[in-house]
Amino acid sequence: MTLDPFYPIVEDLGWIKRLAPSGIRLIQLRNKALQGTGLNREIHDATAFCRAQGIILVINDYWQAAIDAGAPWVHLGQGDLDSADVKTIRKHGLKIGISTHDDAELERALSFKPDYVALGPVWPTILKAMPFAPQGVAKLTTWKQRIGKVPLVAIGGITLERAPGCFAAGADCVALVNDVTGAPDPQARARAWMEATRSHTA
Repeated sequence: MTLDPFYPIVEDLGWIKRLAPSGIRLIQLRNKALQGTGLNREIHDATAFCRAQGIILVINDYWQAAIDAGAPWVHLGQGDLDSADVKTIRKHGLKIGISTHDDAELERALSFKPDYVALGPVWPTILKAMPFAPQGVAKLTTWKQRIGKVPLVAIGGITLERAPGCFAAGADCVALVNDVTGAPDPQARARAWMEATRSHTA
């Protein structure tokens, strides 16, 4: 399978609606502020909106809410795998992306037959405190050699200017947060990403 090469990560439905007019095809909802009913409603509404817009939505972490909402994808970190019921996720037809940072985590991820593997942080990131040092672009090549046809997502400190190096090293897709949501004109930045990554779409 293939992924769209441009993979923005946003914190709420408001951002999804804001970026949708730029033509995005893939987006992750990573909402750590909401819980309970509010979170479930956000995931449900985001799923419905993205379905209507033809956007592939990935829900970070909250796999049960993703199932309940009928979301197509879920992204799981290594900690999420400790409690996630992967068999149930698969039973409901969701695709799964998994974060990795070292060899042991990659082996663990591959045991679940993921639909993509993410490697990060490639560069330092301000998104959250990371116990892992920056991985570097060269590790993308190593990871791609090991995972073969499984899509490889580069994440962490990715900018439009750094993206070509990620693709050249073997990444199929680049995930990012601040390069779009922190831009003076996020919609224009998203359009620039769409234009720049079009040649990497299979």
